[in-house]
Amino acid sequence: MDLPFELHIALRYLVAKRKQAFISVISLISTLGVTVGVMAVIIALALMTGLQQELRDRILGSNAHVYVFKQSGITDYRAEVEKLQQIPHVVGAAPAIHGMGLASVATRSSAIQIKGIDPALEPHVTDLNRSLTSGTVAGLIPAGPDDRDGILLGKDLAADLGLGVGDSVSILTPEGTLSPMGMLPVPHRLRVAGTFRLGLYEFDSTYGFVSLPTAKRLFGRDTPEYIQLRLDDIFLAPQIARDVPRLVGSDYLADDWSNMNKSLFSALSLEKIAVSLAIGLIVMVAALNIVASLILLVMEKNRDIAILKTMGATAKSVTAIFVMQGVIIGVIGTLAGAVAGVGLSGILDRYQLIRVPVDVYQVTHLPFTVLARDFAFVVTSAILICLVATIYPSRQAARLDPAQALRYE
Repeated sequence: MDLPFELHIALRYLVAKRKQAFISVISLISTLGVTVGVMAVIIALALMTGLQQELRDRILGSNAHVYVFKQSGITDYRAEVEKLQQIPHVVGAAPAIHGMGLASVATRSSAIQIKGIDPALEPHVTDLNRSLTSGTVAGLIPAGPDDRDGILLGKDLAADLGLGVGDSVSILTPEGTLSPMGMLPVPHRLRVAGTFRLGLYEFDSTYGFVSLPTAKRLFGRDTPEYIQLRLDDIFLAPQIARDVPRLVGSDYLADDWSNMNKSLFSALSLEKIAVSLAIGLIVMVAALNIVASLILLVMEKNRDIAILKTMGATAKSVTAIFVMQGVIIGVIGTLAGAVAGVGLSGILDRYQLIRVPVDVYQVTHLPFTVLARDFAFVVTSAILICLVATIYPSRQAARLDPAQALRYE
């Protein structure tokens, strides 16, 4: 099948030789500009998306999807758990008590956030079971009358305190006993039942899990503070949180993971947009290179355009020649940049090449995830920008007066 003569001429101009070699070099630079721009945008989007998803997955592995509070207090948490599990999309429910304390051993000490849990129910709402690096959740319960209450410590916290499974740790909480000196905190000796790594530095360096009875004694509580819910679809959490009072009673209040971490994910989304727009300017610069190369080509090919017009070529055909040339540059550059961007993102993610401070970013390396919609958006936008860049030079070529161009030939 023969190529349309407009496409044939456009391809010839792209690979110009001898005196027109300069035009080919400019076309190559324009193509490389589009390639670099598209690659940079895809990598930037992959970085922000990967970081967003990684933090979301780790937060949801460490926390429940919905938190339910009862204004009159949770007197029978098993009955409450059974009631809340009847809500559509709820796949797990568990009670919890939360408090602060000071963990110390020998000359070392560290602030600790303590969460009291039901060892049988907690694995249904968080990834605690899967995150254990030593010990078991069941070890929180004393094995006998002579055994001490157990505590699960974050891997980094245990390392800072120099603790392992079976060691003892002293926990000091604000609750105390009355003495002639007033209320004095009383240290509690707990046995390290295991260690965990949930993947969030905040949890792994400051958190400890104890059983509900232990938490009640540590913090002087009679009942759990709230019930945690896990859903089959994380994105339904805001709706479920709003529906809880209607479904189980006005005495209940609820909050969800997205609202509790709203500032974090809003900041990440804003960064994603800002970074994409900033790096997207590279594509705009490449489009200007395309305009420049086509204008130079029109100036160089004045005589050729005049001859084509005298032979019967219409203004539409002349326009098509230069539009096709710009689009070819755009398509080749965009596809090359897209392939390079996806490939480089995959390599950076697979081999974890970019390491970051875990105490700042909560993750040990920067993850990269290319979403299909982001990929399609970047590719489509780049090609459209390159197409728009061809309009002015192509119209100038179509308006060329053959008599004027051939007067001095």
